[in-house]
Amino acid sequence: MAQPSVVECGSEAAGARRGVVVIGAGPYGLSVAAHLRAAGVAVRVFGEVMGSWRHVMATGMFLKSAPQATDLAAPAPGGRLADFCRQAGLPELTELTPIPSDLFVRYGTWFADRFAGEVEDTRVAWLNRRRDGGFHLMLDDGTHLQADAVVVACGLRPLAHVPRVLADLAPQGTGPRSPVSHSSDHSCLTGYAGQQIAVVGGGQSAMESAALLHESGALVEVLVRGTRARWGQKPTLHRPLGQRIAHPASPLGPGWALSALCRAPAAVGQLPAPARLWLMRRALGPSGAWWLRDRVEGVIPVRTDAPIRHACLQDGKVRLVVGDAGAELTVDHVLAATGYRIDVDALPFLASGLRSAIARIPGSKAPQVTASFEASVPGLYFTGSMAAPTFGPMLRFVAGTHFAAVTITRHLARQRRRSRTT
Repeated sequence: MAQPSVVECGSEAAGARRGVVVIGAGPYGLSVAAHLRAAGVAVRVFGEVMGSWRHVMATGMFLKSAPQATDLAAPAPGGRLADFCRQAGLPELTELTPIPSDLFVRYGTWFADRFAGEVEDTRVAWLNRRRDGGFHLMLDDGTHLQADAVVVACGLRPLAHVPRVLADLAPQGTGPRSPVSHSSDHSCLTGYAGQQIAVVGGGQSAMESAALLHESGALVEVLVRGTRARWGQKPTLHRPLGQRIAHPASPLGPGWALSALCRAPAAVGQLPAPARLWLMRRALGPSGAWWLRDRVEGVIPVRTDAPIRHACLQDGKVRLVVGDAGAELTVDHVLAATGYRIDVDALPFLASGLRSAIARIPGSKAPQVTASFEASVPGLYFTGSMAAPTFGPMLRFVAGTHFAAVTITRHLARQRRRSRTT
């Protein structure tokens, strides 16, 4: 697509501005928009409501997070998941209740209608800075608009990571009809009955995808790079006081370390970059949810110590060499549940000049943001997983929406007040 000139403005006057634009209508985009509207800040939201959750999670999947860790950030009471379930006449959810992904989509849609206001179901195709400040955007229908500030809250799909050894087998891109797919390529896993499938990864996405494939009639084997498959512990609804003190609860799980990460994300942002990147790599390693274990363990072969050393296509199938011993495995398809990499360059709507102006955290491709989520480009904000290398792993989960929405709104509202007095 040819990129328009920065000075083009479509049908708008050259000096026009339109408040704040939020790119993305998932949990973070909706939460930020809700708080901005409540603060009286003009905002437009672009994206499909809960789009990533509708299309990236396959039918039949559940959230790994417990109900109390999946509330979007409402600017007023009445916006929790429990409030939605009560109004919808649904049973009360507890820590022992896995949340279906379609239920969470329904909750997000309800939240958008109640708190976020209008969401424009169109995609931002191009974003650049204006020479006189602010931003110029073009939508996928060719509409041009301008904004004082932009909050990037897009989903994870552009950040999907497939190891090079597998990606080379799909030069035209991964997908369900390619020899290799990423877990985010699938909205349904029922089309592989009778086929040999290798699922690569040791986290929730890998284990749940493997379970769904197996239950749909596929012949599945899971390849885990680590020395063992890890599973979460079944929560206890009413823990004794001693356990609550020794292992305090947090949205990310029990324990003082996780509790500290959740209680003080701003303090995490003050740590040196190497320490923050270490937290991103080490905190909350790959594991499956406790309620999934019985559908995998003893049911589906799980091979550990099995990094993929080589992969090639042979007679229409994928031949894999795994582990230090070089064991061979031939399958019809490889599903890479290999996570996501935070990378500014992976966001396709950023103009090249804007992309190069965004400072990165040393040692990573993640944007360097301030305590207010603002990038090195004034007026450009990154939230959600893009901000997790700064504020810690809580920003990878819905639990971080409150901190992000409140912080960004406070900063933008303060700037709005200043602009009125100057």
